[in-house]
Amino acid sequence: MKTIENTEQELVEDFAEFEDMFDKFGCLIDLGKNLKTLDEALKKDNCMIKGCQAHVWLHSELKDGKIIFLADANADYAKGLVAMMIHVLSGHTPDEIINAPLNFIERIGFKSMLSMKRAGGLESMIKQMKLDAMVYKAKD
Repeated sequence: MKTIENTEQELVEDFAEFEDMFDKFGCLIDLGKNLKTLDEALKKDNCMIKGCQAHVWLHSELKDGKIIFLADANADYAKGLVAMMIHVLSGHTPDEIINAPLNFIERIGFKSMLSMKRAGGLESMIKQMKLDAMVYKAKD
């Protein structure tokens, strides 16, 4: 299986093909369109990420020592962002997720391209995913 760092590098290279900010956002939205549909039963208030402008639901489960993330959102940008984070983090151990620096976001240019609210939402997604990893690690 690929490391988080390998997946991050692949995303950086994929997004580097687009010079225009709007093309990068288009690619991000495409990631969201490919996100597996989240079962309606998992769209509960306790699965909603606080701090996102859009409604974003995140579900995680531990399988064979690795965390699997599932998510959905009611806005294209948010769905793309959470899909990108799932692509990078899902299928890795709690320790790998906790220790991932996730510097690819800045390398792609999203830190400077996202509005304050969207950047805050992305930060909330990352915090929740890492928090889930800490909870699974503590239970181990």
